[in-house]
Amino acid sequence: MLAVDTNVLVRFLVVDDVGQSERAAKLVTKAIDRGEQLFVSDVVLCEMVWVLRASYGFGRSEIADVLQRLLKATHLTFGSSGALKRAAEAYVRGRGDFSDYVIREHARAAGCERVATFDRALLREDHFAEP
Repeated sequence: MLAVDTNVLVRFLVVDDVGQSERAAKLVTKAIDRGEQLFVSDVVLCEMVWVLRASYGFGRSEIADVLQRLLKATHLTFGSSGALKRAAEAYVRGRGDFSDYVIREHARAAGCERVATFDRALLREDHFAEP
């Protein structure tokens, strides 16, 4: 199995560099044709969300749609797909960044009741608390 970095995933999604985007697309096509999966880490998804928002101006709903499509793709595998799906659902409804919800899901999996944060918007959501 091959893991993909954020830059490969972003090039595949936004097609802003013809050469790199073609190489990323060939990588994905090759994996699909061979019945292989590509690994996408939680960190890569968090970085991807940040890049799509900060560098490409994607809106929250567009990013949520991309996340949901990626998490359903049969040729991709994730380290903690259940946690990522819950984080993506929370991102759609919530006010925090996707990474905030990934942090919360990992904390809950580790047995933590809450995540201490100074982020006022998150304090109105379950499992976040003031330090």
